[in-house]
Formats: sequence, structure tokens, C-alpha cells
Amino acid sequence: MAADEPIPVFTTVQDAHPIPAIAAREALRYAQLTDHYTSLFGHRPTHIARAPGRVNIIGEHIDYALFGVCPMAVEQDVLIACGPQSTTAEEQHGHVNARNLHPKYQPKEFMPTLSPVIPITSSEGDTIHISEDPSASHNVQWHIDIDKTQLRWESYVKAGYYGVLERFFKPVPSSALESMPKPVDILVTGSVPAGSGLSSSAAMVVASTLAFLAVNDKLTVDQATGEERPLSKGELVEMAVENEKRVGVNSGGMDQAASVTSRPTSALYISFFPFFDVESVALPITRTNPKAVFVCANSLVVSDKVVGAKTRYNLRVVETLVSARILARLLNLTALLSPSYPTKKFTLREVLSAYLGVAEIKGERQPALSVEEVKEGLESLLKESGRLRARVLREGIKFDANDEAQEAEVVDEGLTMEEMVQFSGMDEDEFRQVYLSWVDVEATHFQLYKRTLHVLSEALRVLEFRAACLSFANHEDEDADLPESTLEILGALMTSSQKSCSELYECSCPELDTLTSLARSSPGAYGSRLTGAGWGGCTISLVAEDKVGEFVSRLRREYGPYRGLGDEELAEVVFATRPGSGAFGECTFILRTRDWVG
Repeated sequence: MAADEPIPVFTTVQDAHPIPAIAAREALRYAQLTDHYTSLFGHRPTHIARAPGRVNIIGEHIDYALFGVCPMAVEQDVLIACGPQSTTAEEQHGHVNARNLHPKYQPKEFMPTLSPVIPITSSEGDTIHISEDPSASHNVQWHIDIDKTQLRWESYVKAGYYGVLERFFKPVPSSALESMPKPVDILVTGSVPAGSGLSSSAAMVVASTLAFLAVNDKLTVDQATGEERPLSKGELVEMAVENEKRVGVNSGGMDQAASVTSRPTSALYISFFPFFDVESVALPITRTNPKAVFVCANSLVVSDKVVGAKTRYNLRVVETLVSARILARLLNLTALLSPSYPTKKFTLREVLSAYLGVAEIKGERQPALSVEEVKEGLESLLKESGRLRARVLREGIKFDANDEAQEAEVVDEGLTMEEMVQFSGMDEDEFRQVYLSWVDVEATHFQLYKRTLHVLSEALRVLEFRAACLSFANHEDEDADLPESTLEILGALMTSSQKSCSELYECSCPELDTLTSLARSSPGAYGSRLTGAGWGGCTISLVAEDKVGEFVSRLRREYGPYRGLGDEELAEVVFATRPGSGAFGECTFILRTRDWVG
């Protein structure tokens, strides 16, 4: 299983990039990065950490509801050259000297500190009691100042560092540390456009986490026992997800998982519940007649999860979580509502499990619903989602899941905060503690029904996409071309996803709607949708390989922001890619430069 594999460590560019043409190109890139690093810091880096961006083929805004998604890696990536500083002064332990090759990003220096722990109340409403004994190890914790209100490049570097400090440099009972983090010089470069929807933030956090692990010799240390054991890709994903929360983004894990575990020639089906799992799904697009590729097109509207999070990304997270609780109450799912259930803040995927009467437990492999059972359950639960309509809740309308007229009604005005509290079955203090104490959101009405309808239908589309790919991969004649209808089936699912993102989840924007519409009506296109968080960023379209030139020319003529772009500028914002083309054998990796001579 991909999640159990160790993080790859290479000592030559040829090992990291086995295709000769790519190895030659990347060798020059790594050499230039190494030369810049040496010139800046006066010593060579010991490692280069790499993490690619990703494009999500289908499955938007459902990973944090713990439903499976289908992304792939792209060629664009983040590289971080790193090495210990030459100083051995004790007061410099953990000091970071961070530079970025892009001239718009200013040099930064920072150093973590150990600070007293402040007593807090957990998001589950339980008070965490802290001993007053200042020598107790749990009375101190690492602190690095991260301003969540501003978008700063070094914040993602700090976020990656945080997780390494917390997991591998824990204070011991004497309030001292068994070992101290090394002072580090790092140099960052990258080709993933910021705010493009290709997950530059996750790539940056993954690369940063890797860099600090490598330079502190923690890639082969079991954090629990301290024994020698390679860190797995799954563990890196878990660390990166937690680390990105440090910059104010409550990510579900898809971006990090795609960056860490992607493979060439395949997309991934990533599932998160009851346990994290990655399945390679061969895409049939190289066997169809005509062959096809995916084309990414940047809307040139900057999309950042942190900026506007309280009215967009984080608001959607809260809406789906509250939807799960209210739907559980309406369906009388007592297992979820019991005080013995591990969390009060459960997800729609956990609602599905309880709805089907299967007591799945997060982190446990058994019991676990099969993919087919999840699909059948989604089809049934989708019909029940209409119970969340504001009018049905307010007026106490008797709901019939088999009433097609009720099922077809989509328009919904949403619930006020007061109504959400009322239908959650909690008192206001408890509700705010569980759902609002850990995140800032802003809305007058909360669209629980529309968000739930999107999440459940999108989760179903992902499974239909996966099933279609697997059925084509198992075609009885492996040498025969697959019919064009193969592409039409996959493209239709992508287009349906865009409609849901735009109308139900409202994470699109006018530019994305225009770009996807132009794409769908362009030569050789089979489907198009936004990819990433939305509200700007990129689209992904399935296009016949021999029609890519005409497709790009059409977008260049008719999409306003592309007019006037030169050929090189256009190539940076519209490009074709196949699954895993950014991975080249392994996706996220460490290049150990101390063993590398060219």
C-alpha cells in the first residue's frame, strides 16, 4: 500500500528522474539551485526536498467530509535546498535562515521558542487541566509566530517546521530536551503558480516538512520509540495535514496525499475513512481512440484558502460538519449522538457509516464498508438529504425520501445561526465550542442542504469515475483501442461536478464559469471543471490529444485575461499533462546532495 511505503531518498538526479531527457533538465535545475545556495550561505546544501503540486480530477471539497477523491500529481513542484548552519553556538539551536529565489519574497530569519502551555478547552467541550508544576514536560510547548491574517511565504515554511519540532523534539520531564533542532539554512524555489488551484500551499508545507526532517536526520526515526525505522508516506501526509492548519487552513488531506503518494501513469483514489488508503487507478486516456490528455488552464484569478477563509473555505467546513449533526438527529442515528462516540464533531462520511449500521472507527481497518457498499449507501442517503431544507425544518414538513417532487427541489434560503443551534440539539455555548471555537466564519445564512447535496453527489461521482476507469482497464482485449465513448463518460462526470461546485457549493466564480464553458465548447473537449479550492485558480479539461493546439487557441482568443499574453506567458497558464507526469517514478522525495557530485 502506497501509504506504508518509505519516503524515497535518492543520491543522484538520474535515480530520482529515470527518464533521460527529464533527468538532464532537472539536473540543471538542481545544480543551479545548489549554486545559488552555496553562494548565499557559503556551504553546499545537504539535501534537496521536492514536493509537486496536484490537480484534482474529480472530488472537490469532500476530503474534509472524509469521502474519497481522485487527484494526480503535476510536473510543477516546490524544491527546498537545505543544510545545517556552520555555527555551533547553543543559542542558535533551531535558528532558520530562509531565502526564496523569487525576488518578490523577502529573506526571513526566525527561531522557535519553548513557551508555557496555557490551559485551554478542547473543541469537544472538555477542559484540559494543566499542572502548575513548572518542571512538568507538558507545561512547555514549541512556539513559532505565524500570522494567519496575512499571506506570507515563510508561514508555510514555519508550518512545516512546527510538526517536526512537536513530533521529534519533545521536552523530557526535566523540562530540557534530549536533543535540539539544528540551525538550518534553506533556499526555496518552485514552479507551482501561487493561488492557481494546483495546491502550491500543500506542496510548500510538504517540502518544508521534508526539509526539516532530513536536515535533522529524522527520516528514519520512529517518533514513538526513537528506534531506526523509515518514515512512511502516510505518516508524512498526516504531519503535513496538521502542519497546514498552522496557517489557518483546515485541509482534509487530499492535497498532501496527492503530493506525497502519486505515481506515474495513474490517478489516485484516496480514501480517508475509516483509515487512510491510496489506490492507483489507471486512466484509460492513453488507450482511447483518440488518445486524450488533461489540460490545466489558470483563470488568473488568485485563489488562496487563507484569504477570505471565514466566508469561503472554512465556512464550508463548518457548514458540512453542522449538516452532519443535524442529519444524524433527523435520521435518529443514536450511535453518533451517544456521549460514548469519540467526537461530537463528526463528518458526513461518519453519518453514512451509521446510516448503514456499520460501526466503523477512525484509524481501524475493521469493520470497513466496501467501495460498493459506500456507493449504494450514498445513493440512498442522497434521497434523505432533503430533510435539511430550511423550509422542511422550519415548518416541520413531513419528508418522504421517495417523493420525486421533494427530491427535485434545490432552491433553499439556508438557516440562521440561531436555527442551526436549535436543530443541532445543543445549547448555544456547547454549539459554539464544538463548531466555532477553533475557526473564524462569517455568514447570515448557512446553506446546509446545498452543501450536503454537493458533498454526497460529488462523492458518488468520484466512485462512478473510479468504476469507469477500472472497467476500461479490465477490458478483455488489452491491445484494442477503447471507444471515444470512454472519454465522453469521464468528461460528463467532470462537467456534472462543475455544475455542482458552481450551483450547490458555490465555490466557483464568474471567470471559472466562463473558462469551463469555453472549454466544453472547444474542439476536442469532453468535459471541464474547476480544480482546487475554487473561487479562482485553475480548471481541468479532458481533451483529445490531437486537438490540444486548437483547444488552447480557442481559449486564447475568447477568454479575456489571455488576450495579449505572449507564447511563453500562455504556456505557463495553460498546459497539457498526463497523470503522474510530475512524479517521474516517485513523487515527493529527498535528494541527498552530500552524496551527489553532479
